[in-house]
Amino acid sequence: MDFSHDNYPQYETMYQHTNEEGKGKRKELWRVFWIMLIITLVELFVGFNATAWGLTGGGLLKWGFIILTLAKAGFIVIKFMHLGHETKFFKYTILLPYGIFIAYLIFIILVEGTYCSYPENKPKLNPIFMDQKIQNNANHGRSYINTKLNLKMSDGTEAVAKEKPAATHEGH
Repeated sequence: MDFSHDNYPQYETMYQHTNEEGKGKRKELWRVFWIMLIITLVELFVGFNATAWGLTGGGLLKWGFIILTLAKAGFIVIKFMHLGHETKFFKYTILLPYGIFIAYLIFIILVEGTYCSYPENKPKLNPIFMDQKIQNNANHGRSYINTKLNLKMSDGTEAVAKEKPAATHEGH
């Protein structure tokens, strides 16, 4: 079968724009680029200076980054995925499930992300393991660690280094 002369117009000539249309599209593309760049630079600037401003892990910092990230994601969907030109129903059909999922992920990050910072949620070590660790420090000349960290055996006593048995060379 010869497909070289079908009735379809050439792909190259189907979507030709006038020079004015091309200028408009390029202008819009550069506008999107600059907006995305500005949002990214703001994120980087805030990220690098957050500790100097005293914003270490607080709600304001978290929500600020969440809002900036969602703004970038929304802008990408609207402009690069051409969702901005669709009907309202189609936009909601596409965006609503993702919006619900993203809201759930944000909830999980903000609520469950602080789980380990509460003292009652910290893992507790087995006392036998701690006694072995403290005794091991004492046996190997590292009692200063026990003193520095105020570590005591589970019965409240200080760990005392055990004497090493003398090495015997019988039969060898």
